[in-house]
Amino acid sequence: MNWILVFIAGILEVAWASSLKHASSLFDWFITIVLITVSFILLIRSYKTIPVAAAYTVFVGIGTVGTFLVGIFLGEPFSFDQILFLMILLAGIIGMKSSTKKKSKSANGSRSPENLNV
Repeated sequence: MNWILVFIAGILEVAWASSLKHASSLFDWFITIVLITVSFILLIRSYKTIPVAAAYTVFVGIGTVGTFLVGIFLGEPFSFDQILFLMILLAGIIGMKSSTKKKSKSANGSRSPENLNV
């Protein structure tokens, strides 16, 4: 479930990062700030069971890939070298996600080495 929160947060990051270029009114900036806030709240909630480094890597990766693709869709220039390196980045993100195990908590909520799934 928390990986879904990271995915949604990443999609929201694409939305707010892409909107930064076009925000010109107070309403546009309000919507951008709301998207940033919700995005980070979802990301922070995912940290309860996903290691911070893995969740943040996937979050930023989704934002990077998504924002790049939105830029292409909106007519920004790109090169095939950029596409190649974007694919390498995507492979790293998928590897990070697939090799990360969730944290477990003991009955009292504390995390000890015996209770971590590594």
